[in-house]
Amino acid sequence: MSPTANGRKAVVLVSGGLDSATVLAIARHEGWELHAICFDYGQRHRFELESARNVCAANDVTSRVVCPVDTRVFQGSALTNDIAVPHNRSDDQMSAGIPVTYVPARNTIFLSLALGLAESIGSHDLFIGVNAVDYSGYPDCRPEFVAAFEAMANLATKAGVDGQRITVHTPLVSMTKAQIIQRGLDLGVDYGLTHSCYDPSQHGISCGECDSCQLRLKGFSEAGATDPIPYAN
Repeated sequence: MSPTANGRKAVVLVSGGLDSATVLAIARHEGWELHAICFDYGQRHRFELESARNVCAANDVTSRVVCPVDTRVFQGSALTNDIAVPHNRSDDQMSAGIPVTYVPARNTIFLSLALGLAESIGSHDLFIGVNAVDYSGYPDCRPEFVAAFEAMANLATKAGVDGQRITVHTPLVSMTKAQIIQRGLDLGVDYGLTHSCYDPSQHGISCGECDSCQLRLKGFSEAGATDPIPYAN
């Protein structure tokens, strides 16, 4: 248990994906009282909402809020609009520029809502599973973004002004996908409960070919582990 936790409240952003499941397990291991926030924003990979519920149940969260966000807020993304999700991209292609699966200002909006929840329940700590190593070029997954948001949070809240510092915890930010998976396995994370695919079948089967699936499969391979979820390809 972390000496800084001691049952203090933490708001954890939980998507139902591999990374957020690992972050939730880390926060639980460190002794935080877990308050999960999930988002229904009209994402085409809506199976992640069921996964988020299952992941939260497996970690005995104290509370779970599912926050609806009108999908019209997020235009021009392959995850929320009728735009093709890229398949079978190479590592070079995935690392070149911001992909069409980027959702405009998503982490800024989600962290802002999580911040509101945190302040309302007396929490000063947010956990998010952003990663700047094995990621698909999203600008709101970088350490610079998190540092800027944390600075804003301490300027914009009563808690921050009163000297109760708001902290955004990013335990995965400098880890590879393989390291994340290994950490999760060490903590007993059931990755069979998680969902990562951007373009699943109508029955929720992962495509195995989108950026998210490829990064996930590569991570399991490099960790010397077997991914427990089924794939179409």
